[in-house]
Amino acid sequence: MDQNRRCVLYHYTDFQAVDGILRCAQLRVNNVLRMNDSAEMRHFMKRLCTSVAERLEAEGHSARANEVRVLFHKEIQREYSAFAACFSFHRDDAAQWERYGNRGRGVCIAFQREHLQRMTKGPLSLQAVFYQNDMAGHPMVETFCSLIREGVTLSDDDPRIRKAMCDAWACSVSFKHPSFSSEYEMRLVVSPFEKEEFDVRPCYHVTKERIKKYYPLNLQAMCQEAGITLEDLITEIIIGPDSTQSLAIFQDYLRDNGLHRLAERVSLSDCPLRGLT
Repeated sequence: MDQNRRCVLYHYTDFQAVDGILRCAQLRVNNVLRMNDSAEMRHFMKRLCTSVAERLEAEGHSARANEVRVLFHKEIQREYSAFAACFSFHRDDAAQWERYGNRGRGVCIAFQREHLQRMTKGPLSLQAVFYQNDMAGHPMVETFCSLIREGVTLSDDDPRIRKAMCDAWACSVSFKHPSFSSEYEMRLVVSPFEKEEFDVRPCYHVTKERIKKYYPLNLQAMCQEAGITLEDLITEIIIGPDSTQSLAIFQDYLRDNGLHRLAERVSLSDCPLRGLT
């Protein structure tokens, strides 16, 4: 993929979410554990456990390797969660439309990657997603092995083990199963494992089936702090291939909400995605 395309991140969503982003200047970060990969976060933790145990066994520490497996098994039963907004490097992509763009009836918003990066700080970070099973080369493997070589008791009560586990969970947000590699994803992540206070109050969306927790990011304030405008941040908008939305009315909507420059950057998808029922 060429360098120019790497400079832009695409967020596929529906029209309700677009209204929140454009009119309200609010971007929601949602619970990672409720996204489409059922093994989110735990995928990394399980593979990390395997890599640590295998290295210890190779060094002749089989008993300690078994202790590691027990420790991680208990840890993975916990429900930690991070919150993220997801982006892809793929523009006007059929798979992205189906999975995230309301089955082709939604919208794709293009964000300038450099500006998003400038807007992150503290527990808010922009992270590339890695698609792999083998964690043997990950730095956290050596972190745990070093603690074990030092004779640290493998207990959740030990502060060094607790810190290592928190660091591992923070890393886990950036790893997914290889079967999702075609998504080519980056994430704007709010991690609960950082020490810094996150000065955004959580909100809750109540549906007929459950209550969802999310964090609303104030894009207007974040843009002002970065010295840019919302129209600098968003480079284009694509209306989905199966959407019935009028291009002219959508442009009127943008102009009436003060986004005159953005109204000139709206287009209809070229993706020949067949209408889905």
